[in-house]
Amino acid sequence: MFGFYTRALANYPLPTQAVTTGMLFGSGDLIAQFLVEHHKTTSESSTVAWDKARTLRMTFFGACFAGPVLHNWYGFLDRTIRLSTPVRSLLGRVAADQILFAPCFIASFFVGQGLLAGESRSTIQERLQKGYPGALKNNYIVWPAVQCLNFWLVPLQHRLMFVNTFALGWNTYLSHANQMSSKAVPVSQE
Repeated sequence: MFGFYTRALANYPLPTQAVTTGMLFGSGDLIAQFLVEHHKTTSESSTVAWDKARTLRMTFFGACFAGPVLHNWYGFLDRTIRLSTPVRSLLGRVAADQILFAPCFIASFFVGQGLLAGESRSTIQERLQKGYPGALKNNYIVWPAVQCLNFWLVPLQHRLMFVNTFALGWNTYLSHANQMSSKAVPVSQE
């Protein structure tokens, strides 16, 4: 299977990374719904039913936004941050990733999920106020170490898959955080 992935990556890098990122975003949402929030596929009990639209939104966001953006971001970092030593290049890439990219990407996630759900501007803004600070803080706990390993040990063409492997847990967290921020915000129509 890894051989198939590697061939697809060599022949169709952006579509391959977009599809795998979408699948892993959707998988993260399924884990959030079924293992964290204890949703059910049937209405046998009082637990909430599986929100298929939410899973589709996560999958769509991963495939159409996160995959292409991350593919291009990692290429950009690799091409542009080449400092005097490999360690300085590593630290420069991690710093750029965490200072410039992470805050924008996390905000894009909350805004994108709100737009895909058809939420009003004020609801999306309230969701950002409720969910973004905690998500950004938790990002800084998890991702600098992961990105150090990623930028140091993983060849460029496999970086997104490496990150996606760790991101399965992160996407589960983001999906849950997004859901919790929506419960904290009363729905408004504009």
